[in-house]
Amino acid sequence: MSTEKELQDSRDTIDRIDRTLVGLLNERARAAQIIGQAKKNSGGAIFVPHREQQVFDKVCGLNEGPLSDKTLRAVWREIMSGCIALERPMTICHFGKPGAFTHQAARCKFGDSVEYVSVEDITTVFSEVERGHADYGIVPIENSTDGSITDTIDAFLATPLRIVNEVHLRIRHHLMARCERSQIKRIYSKHTVFGQCRTWLATNMPNVELIETGSTTQAAEKAAEEAYSASIGNAEAAGAFDISILAEDIQDNANNTTRFVVIATEDKAAAPTSNDKTSIMFGINNQPGALYESLTPIHNAGLSLTRIEGRPDRREPWQYLFFIDIIGHKNDKTVQTAIEEFTKGISTIAVLGSYPRAEHALND
Repeated sequence: MSTEKELQDSRDTIDRIDRTLVGLLNERARAAQIIGQAKKNSGGAIFVPHREQQVFDKVCGLNEGPLSDKTLRAVWREIMSGCIALERPMTICHFGKPGAFTHQAARCKFGDSVEYVSVEDITTVFSEVERGHADYGIVPIENSTDGSITDTIDAFLATPLRIVNEVHLRIRHHLMARCERSQIKRIYSKHTVFGQCRTWLATNMPNVELIETGSTTQAAEKAAEEAYSASIGNAEAAGAFDISILAEDIQDNANNTTRFVVIATEDKAAAPTSNDKTSIMFGINNQPGALYESLTPIHNAGLSLTRIEGRPDRREPWQYLFFIDIIGHKNDKTVQTAIEEFTKGISTIAVLGSYPRAEHALND
């Protein structure tokens, strides 16, 4: 009897706390509505990356357990998503259908209370945001195993859009089908996915035909439609296309992670948070030591260079553009000075954006 009474007392306590939480959440939402009306009157952005980061930092700073910081961030992400929907309906455009990794990254970032629009290619994400058909776009920019996503890099050559946030997503690949694993005759997926699962496939499915598709969702559609066919993708695709997961986590690298960026018009840029990253695109003059000399101001300023990649400049044959990420915000005095010095020895430059630095994968 004592145990039953203790259980009931604990349940009564939870019910009381839930009533209080519902009241407080709605009180918070009403405050958010007031802020939203003020933003509407002033033309301000609804999603404010630096403010979001401040909220997460504050909530985790208050956390004394037993809930983990990860759990609290997930809870508050949905709370903020719901509040954003009350302020003004917000549309997020992403590459790939529901069930694709980019859709998963978008949902992890913006929650379930905003509207999502899927398109078939990365270039269209940029154009939809430029035309005002979507408030924000989200696209993959690099993978820890395969490197940069060239379609995204190339899209920045012809757009006024800027990076306002980044998202890291742990990539978990699963084998999915409507038949038994022993019956599989062909597997569909993207060529990069096959590369990331090369060892597992060679060991476990050596005689099965591998057929490339444009996306993991296209692969899942094929697996759902064709007999004795399978696909490789994420768990959301299995649910979206009603196919079964036959083998989990078949990627060769357990730490396989993709970095996504949130793109928007420049007026939606993020303010400094003290833990930021700045992305820069630049071209150099065709002369000896030009790249070394162009990067010297960054070294002299003591700034950390976290990424550098060269790409052909499609506007002029045999000329190259470089994309770099440095730690710091473009409004920081040190970064400002470095960029000013940086511009003296180069042919062209564009600061693609400064934004809060992602510290962990959202689905860890």
